[in-house]
Amino acid sequence: MAMSNPYQSYQSNAVTTASPGELTLMLYNGCIKFIKLAKKAIEEKNISEKNTNLIKAQNIIQELMITINMDYEVSKNILAMYDYMKSRLVEANISNDPEILDEVQGYVTEFRDTWKQVILANRQKQHQGGQA
Repeated sequence: MAMSNPYQSYQSNAVTTASPGELTLMLYNGCIKFIKLAKKAIEEKNISEKNTNLIKAQNIIQELMITINMDYEVSKNILAMYDYMKSRLVEANISNDPEILDEVQGYVTEFRDTWKQVILANRQKQHQGGQA
């Protein structure tokens, strides 16, 4: 049975064909999206919507924590930062504090932008290696 929503079909295909690096990028982008939606819900005093979106953002951070490769020294620092961001999201959910969400969104954006650079550098390296 085919999906009736072409956008949903596109999204599903994008996830199933993405590389591990691209999936991580999607997680960062999703986390940013849910934080923004939670901030909007706080402004609109929609507590249920805020809670739902912050739990989604926390789940994404948890997934990033679980999948981190601990073979590298820097991974310990990244894991500590993820743990901090997750606890701040919980705090923001309890206190309805959009400033905390701004803080966490800034960190997630930095991780995402750095990850984009890593993906681009790897693609360039692969491309150059293929032209030997």
